[in-house]
Amino acid sequence: MRIYGNRQLKTLPGQTIRPTPARVREAIFNIWQGAIASCRWLDLCAGTGSMGAEALCRGASLVVGIDKWSKSCSIVQQNWEMVAQPGQEFQVWRGDVVMRLKSLAGEKFDRIYFDPPYASDLYQPVLDAIAVGEILASEGEIAVEHNPHSWQAITIPTLEICRQKVYGNTAVTFYRRALENLDLD
Repeated sequence: MRIYGNRQLKTLPGQTIRPTPARVREAIFNIWQGAIASCRWLDLCAGTGSMGAEALCRGASLVVGIDKWSKSCSIVQQNWEMVAQPGQEFQVWRGDVVMRLKSLAGEKFDRIYFDPPYASDLYQPVLDAIAVGEILASEGEIAVEHNPHSWQAITIPTLEICRQKVYGNTAVTFYRRALENLDLD
């Protein structure tokens, strides 16, 4: 797998992890192109860490990744070590994403990428945890990757959908803080 700057990333063998397709990765970073430099990035269900690695290559100041599988965390760590530049920080956390989000309560992330297994029941609890923990910065956005054929939009009172994109068998729904819930971070 290659990312920005034609950098080669390590991957896990087999079909255990479904990496974000290159076309979708490129589209996400085109949408967010003016907001990556110096941002705080949160990569949920990080897999191989390709999205966080891309964010590091594009100048994110901090990238935090969470995945429940130790093999994924090891690959993410290796990939991020290869691409991180001096002055950039990254952390890889192993564990249940909802529980780990609780420990981030009050932290502010400018961009959050959430790519769980499509058939998982994580969508609602993760978005709830982000909202309750006030993890999204006031001008931040969350990109939620999902199957376009089985997705039912998640409703969170403090979040609103700001755009949706479909790329073949992959869709991404973007959330931001609801306008009436904005404050100064």
